[in-house]
Amino acid sequence: MAQQPTRNLEHEHQPPRIRERIQAGDGGHLGDAMLGAIDGAITSFAVVAGAVGGGFGSLVIVILGFASLLADGFSMAVSNYLGTKSDAESADRAQREERRHIDEIPQGQREELRQIFADKGFSGETLECIVDAIAGDPDLWAKTVVQEELGLHPGANASPLHAGGATFLAFLIAGLIPLLPFVVPMLSPQVAFGISIGATSIAFLAIGMIKGRVLEQPMLRSGLETLLIGGGAAALAYGVGALLRAWIGAGLA
Repeated sequence: MAQQPTRNLEHEHQPPRIRERIQAGDGGHLGDAMLGAIDGAITSFAVVAGAVGGGFGSLVIVILGFASLLADGFSMAVSNYLGTKSDAESADRAQREERRHIDEIPQGQREELRQIFADKGFSGETLECIVDAIAGDPDLWAKTVVQEELGLHPGANASPLHAGGATFLAFLIAGLIPLLPFVVPMLSPQVAFGISIGATSIAFLAIGMIKGRVLEQPMLRSGLETLLIGGGAAALAYGVGALLRAWIGAGLA
């Protein structure tokens, strides 16, 4: 049993697999999907809880929920798209600027490169060999300085469209869970809300545990943390809805 993880680890570090991971960049959009799923479930559940607390019927809850789901999901996806696009553009612009500096002040840029790798612990002949090798390719030179000095990644494979799409899809899927019980005609709002609480709690736990597994954190703790955050948001929304209902209802009576 103990040999299986070792074999998997060895397989992942074969030259073809290493090349695939490097070329793939961040390895996909799991982070975008996780963010979208958590936000979608919390947002939709909060809308449902607030509407139930306010005494609205199932039809109003469904209308408010689906309108919020689509609008908030689209907004979040667009924000992620624009953020990813902006990061890529900033990195490419910084690389062009460094390339211009290399043409204009090569010795200064060479010293910059030297100090970057000296800070990594290289010195003497080894340091000079590294500097000579990188400086032999001006494009690699500029890219290296941008990555090491600014923390940007020119030419990264992250697709803004895919990032936004992953966020939107995950937001919709997770956000549907609190709403679906209210679509069933024979269920009263109270019964539907009970089912919604149970289903959404399971979803929160599952999403949190997946996040914990990906981040190599305790899965149960990560799941409970997500559940508490989502439940806290829903409880707050329910309380506000109930309070406003009592306050405004009393004023209109």
